[in-house]
Amino acid sequence: MTPLDYEYLRKLLKDRSGLLLSSDKQYLIESRLLPLARKAGISGISELVQKIKSGSEALTVDVVEAMTTNETFFFRDKVPFENVRDTVLPQLLKARANRRSLRIWCAAASTGQEPYSLAMLLKEALPPDWRAEIVATDLSLEVLEKAKAGIYSQFEVQRGLPIQLLVKHFKQVGDVWQLNPDIRAMVRYQQANLLQDFSHFGIFDIIFCRNVLIYFDQPTKIDVFGRMQKINEPDGFLFLGAAETVI
Repeated sequence: MTPLDYEYLRKLLKDRSGLLLSSDKQYLIESRLLPLARKAGISGISELVQKIKSGSEALTVDVVEAMTTNETFFFRDKVPFENVRDTVLPQLLKARANRRSLRIWCAAASTGQEPYSLAMLLKEALPPDWRAEIVATDLSLEVLEKAKAGIYSQFEVQRGLPIQLLVKHFKQVGDVWQLNPDIRAMVRYQQANLLQDFSHFGIFDIIFCRNVLIYFDQPTKIDVFGRMQKINEPDGFLFLGAAETVI
């Protein structure tokens, strides 16, 4: 990979996904894109770049998906979910008593563990006559397809998921576990790019945007925060990742 190839890919990733790579991350690009190149029958990164420049949109999408991080697990970091249960829900149950419904957006939902964690929490905590809608979005169509299926390996359900929730809300199918239909029905998945307009999703009481803005530069963060504020209720809540802060 030449320096010019690296600079081209850095700009492409920032423009398409907001991902900001420093000048010393060539190794990261090579480790993630060389397998993609081999799978596509391409000799290396330089040829990959040339094919993208020639207009291969499918290859461009594959590159962006390969470079975006999809690390997630059930009830990740615990504290945000405890805060929803113990602090946020009691406030919103009072504030939304007339409409008896809540809307939550999980941005960068990856393979679904975060929105499904919230769905299970709400199933346990909300009064039976309340309705909850969770909109879950991600840039990657591949991870969204996995999320919609709600099927997880033994390793995945062992990461953060309490055993009582596994027994209550999942069915074992061979070597894997599938979420019950009532939990899956609480979550609506849709592809979305945080760099683009998301106002059409409507207004939300809670927004989870965790462990994604950390990869963006300051102007991009400011832009995303500003647009999120417009679709978050004035008394709504925004949850960020453990290592993230607002501007």
